[in-house]
Amino acid sequence: RDAARGDVAARFDSTGATVETAFVLGEFYRRQGVWKFRAVGQGYDSGLEGLATDFGITVDEPQQTAPAEPPPAPSAPPVSLSKITLTKSAPSVSLAKQGGSSGAMRVNLNWQVRKQFSGWGSKRGRAVAMHADLDLDLCALYELTDGRKGVVQALGNAYGALHQPPYIHLDGDDRTGAVASGENLTVNLDHKRDFRRILVFVTIYEGARSFADLHATVTLQPQYGAPVDFSLDECTVPSTVCALALITNTGDDLVVRREARYLVPERGVSPQRTVDQVYGWGMNWTPGRK
Repeated sequence: RDAARGDVAARFDSTGATVETAFVLGEFYRRQGVWKFRAVGQGYDSGLEGLATDFGITVDEPQQTAPAEPPPAPSAPPVSLSKITLTKSAPSVSLAKQGGSSGAMRVNLNWQVRKQFSGWGSKRGRAVAMHADLDLDLCALYELTDGRKGVVQALGNAYGALHQPPYIHLDGDDRTGAVASGENLTVNLDHKRDFRRILVFVTIYEGARSFADLHATVTLQPQYGAPVDFSLDECTVPSTVCALALITNTGDDLVVRREARYLVPERGVSPQRTVDQVYGWGMNWTPGRK
């Protein structure tokens, strides 16, 4: 509510809860000197512990007072819960085999600037520009099994939705690149059968001419499975858009493939249209802004 007038400034009705015992209702964040509020509506059936863990907070295990007993015999093949790092030689992983076939999966991008520039500089003969106010945007192209296609991105306020199509939600627009925050997408794996493919990519919105002097890491953290991460290769081309990971529905599983592919848009072609053309999404694009 507006403190001076007492009237309602914004309203968000969070509906559809079932077994959740903790909720992130909304969040305040500061962007370009202005405070903004975003409705979230993210629920957790694991309570406050699940919410805290999702935001990088380590929760101590409770003291065990009951006597130990042998675990029950497994009724299904065991899954690996150790972290998986994707590489060029081993670029793909099955989410089901890692135990991550349900719940919410957070996709995090964090980065570090190798060098700071206030103007033009050079790196191995390449001209680059880097500014302190660097703004990278994590995005996702999606194609659902019913044929619907679209994009989730901060540009145009296309933040998506977690509990209705496209079942992908962009959490925010970060400028720090810190590991604890960075840019985050959340994918609702409970609707994995509705996905045909998801392409996660990142664009430079402002503050740099290319990825040449950035070091970035991508982490996919399923709610119930092992984390999957990989680092991006060093950029050697004047790229403003990088395809990060392709998630494909194989019928009864989702497979994550490391792309780490830097793309160079042609003159007058947007980064979004460029990644669309390379991966054959076939969408129509119009100019937009944040």
